[in-house]
Amino acid sequence: MVTRHIPKEVSWLYFNGRVLQEAGDPSVPLISRIKFMGIYSSNLDEFYEVRVATLKRLVRMKKKDIKKLDHDPRKVLEQIEEIVFKQRIELMEIYKELLGELEKRNVFLINEREVLPEHVPFVRSYFREKIRPHIFPIRIDKRIDTLDLRDRDLYLAVRMHQSEGSISHCCIIRVPTDVLSRFVEIPSVGGKHYIIMLEDIIRHELQEVFVFFNYDLFEAYEFKINRDAELDIEDDIMESYIEKVNKGLKKRKLGETVRFSYDGGFPEDILHAIMRKLAIHEDDSIIPAGRYQNTRDFMKFPDIPGERDPAEVDKVTHPALAGEKSIIMAMQRKDFLLHLPYHSFHPVIDLLREAALDPGVTDIKMTLYRLAKFSSIINALINARRNGKRVVVVLELQARFDEEANINWANRLEEEGIRVIFGVQGLKVHSKLCLIVRKESVKKKKHSVNYCVVGTGNFNEITANQYTDDFLFTADRRITDEVFNLFEFFEAPYKLGKFKFLAVSPFSLRERLEKMIATEIKNAAAGREACIHVKINNLADPDIAGRLYRAGEAGVKVRIICRGMFSMVPGVKGLSENIEAVSIVDRYLEHSRFFIFCNGGDPKYFISSADWLPRNFDRRIEVTCPVLDADLKRELGDIFDLAWSDDVKARQISELFDNRYHHPAGKGRRRLQVDMYEYLKKNAGTGGGHA
Repeated sequence: MVTRHIPKEVSWLYFNGRVLQEAGDPSVPLISRIKFMGIYSSNLDEFYEVRVATLKRLVRMKKKDIKKLDHDPRKVLEQIEEIVFKQRIELMEIYKELLGELEKRNVFLINEREVLPEHVPFVRSYFREKIRPHIFPIRIDKRIDTLDLRDRDLYLAVRMHQSEGSISHCCIIRVPTDVLSRFVEIPSVGGKHYIIMLEDIIRHELQEVFVFFNYDLFEAYEFKINRDAELDIEDDIMESYIEKVNKGLKKRKLGETVRFSYDGGFPEDILHAIMRKLAIHEDDSIIPAGRYQNTRDFMKFPDIPGERDPAEVDKVTHPALAGEKSIIMAMQRKDFLLHLPYHSFHPVIDLLREAALDPGVTDIKMTLYRLAKFSSIINALINARRNGKRVVVVLELQARFDEEANINWANRLEEEGIRVIFGVQGLKVHSKLCLIVRKESVKKKKHSVNYCVVGTGNFNEITANQYTDDFLFTADRRITDEVFNLFEFFEAPYKLGKFKFLAVSPFSLRERLEKMIATEIKNAAAGREACIHVKINNLADPDIAGRLYRAGEAGVKVRIICRGMFSMVPGVKGLSENIEAVSIVDRYLEHSRFFIFCNGGDPKYFISSADWLPRNFDRRIEVTCPVLDADLKRELGDIFDLAWSDDVKARQISELFDNRYHHPAGKGRRRLQVDMYEYLKKNAGTGGGHA
């Protein structure tokens, strides 16, 4: 019997397996393959710190409470360990293959034993000048009961011997990858390029590290830990929200260890001593691996001579903005959609810059979740405040792993006189909204007119070049007035306005989706056209999944493009034969979310900040926004068709979970991220017509 609902954690691992496939795909440019290997490992770190940590908390619940869960957390953890073990073997094979491909290009990643005589002066100088100031060994002996080691950091366990004698000691060294690059390029020899890892320079110079001891033999083994990343916020009315989050961050750094990954060649006595001092138990995730840990650092691998990063492409000029000096005037004429990263993110910043200087603009309001390290968004908002605008920022402090950065931004904004709102109690604000209020003359009277940007992704100029996202620029009052109402709610949470067009979580999105799915079921029963097309990052809400199953059984054609977690089992006769699903992983992270409901021949189109997960429906402020302009509806329909036609990067999601490539009917090879670029270029060249 086929399971109707796959544990979301297991489905996520299959997604990360698709990322690993990209690293192993010979058709992918080499530098991208190396970075995909790093992305896979970075994803896995976060997976253990968040999802595995949560499962381990659930295991400690009472048996009667565990029975109420959709899946037994113990069994899910067992499945996770089995899948991760298989993927680890695949990762190590891919790593060896990539080393071979680098050598074909005369690039050699060497270790401390392979350092050439010509390299020695550089290596020793680099160690003394760059590395040694950051080396502070910790002795492992009976006097130290516990080890306070940092989450995700890379460590070397070093055993020191005397060649004549039996005395030995062990120390731990933290590899300072937080201040120095993991990969050090050393001088070329004979036309060959050489790279050595930071820890291998340390291994090469261990005798210098411990020069004050009488040791002449050294062994060094890598390990790292991942800690529970849950942010526990105490309910203390005497503390500010920022103080509570700061306290939670300090506790996180000392959180429970959820994974211990180490060099499989580790001597057992040292290994067990470290595990005891870290309070790691046998039932924890203990992963013997290869010589090197923290493969995520390969995301920052140095440039390969003669290779250009394939993600670097020229931006397409948006036809609505071609030759236009004012973003606001462009919005007055017509709604338009930016499709990142094919279009530039600059119009968002330009709009804020224009609003900051426009004497007619009175207010600028934004929701912010994750920001660039050097944020032009923040600078534009500060400039607006200095120009006398009222600026309100709804800043989510609990954006996981960005909490410290967001606290710093909050302090900076408040110093400039900007009103900062830390969301709504009990709800994480994940919506992506920008509202500009402008005084304009209508029949010789001044009226406030609203302009807004509604997005599927963050207002972040760095990730805007790496993620696919959609940003709707609109002056349509049906949307802008409701965005205004939502900001009124942020400023006065006891007053919630009505939303006819926007579907806002946790107030109406679930109900709106349920009604639209029910409409498709009725239309199918009446013999009318009935279909649901979804492009999303994650779909693992049991109730919505159940309704989609019922829709498929009723004859509704359901097509889903889901990048990540997907708990359904499509294409099973008698269960889900009218449901098809694919996943696309390519050079850009597919992050845009939009939905199309057939609606009896009058399709409804939406873009959204929300995935279809319980948290997005019930515990977050999310905005799903209708696309009302006829041209933009056709545009989204065209883009879905391009995505569904992908037979290069799309994987079929099925009961087999084998990540096999999707090959739809038709001739020719189609690839969404190539076809999308060409589609937008064509539209730009024809003044915005639709292919």
